Amino acid sequence: MAEQLPATIKRVWVIGALLNALGWLALAAALWVANSWWAWPLWLVVIALALAVLHPLVHLVLIPYRYAFWRYQITPDAVYLKKGAIFRKEEALPITRIQNVTLEAGPVLAHYHLQAVSIETASTKHEIDGVTPAVAAQLRDQIMQLAMEARDEA
Repeated sequence: MAEQLPATIKRVWVIGALLNALGWLALAAALWVANSWWAWPLWLVVIALALAVLHPLVHLVLIPYRYAFWRYQITPDAVYLKKGAIFRKEEALPITRIQNVTLEAGPVLAHYHLQAVSIETASTKHEIDGVTPAVAAQLRDQIMQLAMEARDEA
């Protein structure tokens, strides 16, 4: 059965969208300074301001859909990740290919008592966006145990 992320991840995504808006506003301010000092085109500032509003707004609108479709499942054969509101993506990571599982928590995730589970293969890195620390530790141990058993059998 596929597991859903905790509901507090939605708050983390909201903060991420707002921080994204701040980044666009900082770029717009830098472009405004460049316009004032070096006569850069004013339309660059307008585009940056438009993106400061539109980009985070799209992320905020899609949060309920993103949450509704984000799932993960661990089986003895693979780790399955399903995500996407508009463009849906389903990934199956074979247990035999998994090399490392890392738990990560930046300041926002840590504030909400969540951790991201990063699953690495030889060529890629996949992430479960945020689960409670107890679930994260359990997932790490379960995935690594399955990976070691799969290697022993091969």
